Amino acid sequence: MISMLPNVYCRYLGIGWSTAALWLLFGCATCSGFDSPEQPRQSEKSGQAGDETTRRFQAAVAAYQAERYGEAQRELIPLLAANPNSFEINELTGLVYVALGQDEKAHAYLLRAVRLNPGSAAANTTLAANLVRLHRNAEAEAEFRKVVELEPRSYDANHNLGEFYIQNHKLAEALPYLERAQETNPRAYNNGYDLALAYEQTGNLDKARGQLEQLLKINDTAELHSLLGEIEESAKNYLVSVAQFEQAAHMDPSESNILEWGVELLLHQTFEPAVEVFRSGIARYPRSARLEIGRGIARYGLGHFDDGAKAFFQASDANAADPLPLLFLGKAYENLLPPVTDEVRSRLHRFLETGPPNASVRFYYAMTLWKRGQVQPETAEWAEIESLLKSTVSLDPRNADAFLQLGILYANQHKYNDAITQYEQALRLNRDNAAIHYRLGQALIHTGAAERARQEFAEFERLHAREVEETAKQTADIQQFVYTLRHSTLAGKE
Repeated sequence: MISMLPNVYCRYLGIGWSTAALWLLFGCATCSGFDSPEQPRQSEKSGQAGDETTRRFQAAVAAYQAERYGEAQRELIPLLAANPNSFEINELTGLVYVALGQDEKAHAYLLRAVRLNPGSAAANTTLAANLVRLHRNAEAEAEFRKVVELEPRSYDANHNLGEFYIQNHKLAEALPYLERAQETNPRAYNNGYDLALAYEQTGNLDKARGQLEQLLKINDTAELHSLLGEIEESAKNYLVSVAQFEQAAHMDPSESNILEWGVELLLHQTFEPAVEVFRSGIARYPRSARLEIGRGIARYGLGHFDDGAKAFFQASDANAADPLPLLFLGKAYENLLPPVTDEVRSRLHRFLETGPPNASVRFYYAMTLWKRGQVQPETAEWAEIESLLKSTVSLDPRNADAFLQLGILYANQHKYNDAITQYEQALRLNRDNAAIHYRLGQALIHTGAAERARQEFAEFERLHAREVEETAKQTADIQQFVYTLRHSTLAGKE
């Protein structure tokens, strides 16, 4: 799979120590500086020294194999002093330091091993992985590429370089190496999955689908069906997509698979089946905030706004540190009735007091204060709303809605030039919002800029007609809810 590198580089299948294993298994004396068993001993003394070196090295290998890394290190110190140019001793010392989490120390020995034996693919791979850990990616790339040059048809060499490019978000560069690895070993699950995912993310949906279909013949797993669901969604094959997500959830009813199935139903506004999916998911995972959010969106989509809000309350109770349920509540506020609205406002205020700074929570709390009643200009509550909106755009300078509301607030105070400034800032962030053009046109009329106002009203008419047409096809709020839920779920996987 495409994931961050594990601590001991187990992701890179080709990593390992080379001749040390042969020594342990076969007793061969091939280390640099060591006497070969076939060579005559020059003296009894030198033979005894060679036997001691062999014993120490075998002891170090045994300790390394048994994960007694400190013991292995102690055996290697005198060996290095006596044999500083031994490829095998330098290689094993580097691996010991890697296992101890001391990558800076490991680097010197791994680099020396490669210089002593530049033709060792395993040593070059180990050095490359060490360089990745040290965030020296340009050098790591060179080492991985060197391994491919040494073993151009090796599955491990090609897979590792492909994975390296994926970790660095260079999917186009990764593809030829992942493809070559898959050609070498068509049954390789991890490489095949990553290859399909790379195809999907580079827009080659047909190849992605074909790769997954080949894998499914070999290993029919839930995660393959889930990825195929994503691919079919991207290809706008919605019925097939839902079927794939459903299959994944039946094969492996994990929280994430149930959530993906439910979200796919929400995307296409099949709310009643979505309610059932989330209900059964919550029965299995009663503390799942994300499943509660999904249920809330489904209830909201059916027009049961207060019931939807109660599901968002449950989600917030399940994870009080997560602002996401509160953001849904803030967005749904206009459709709610007391006492639910009072609870929403109270929860937003409590999060502001106890939670980390969050621009969207501040914005929605300001809106609940504004919508609570007819707030009059020049009052303390009016000043609080202005302060909340200003702090919102300070925390999130790309929040176009907050700039729009600041403009409306200033216009209500007859501060039209200040309002125009805020509207223009909102338009820089979102030029396709009809309401901003309309409000800007109104403010321009008050400042005598009639021609500019006429242009803004004309743009409002054009965009408003388009918005009405789009709203007839889908409920904008629901689509935004689902997008936010899916985006937050994907972010949690990274």
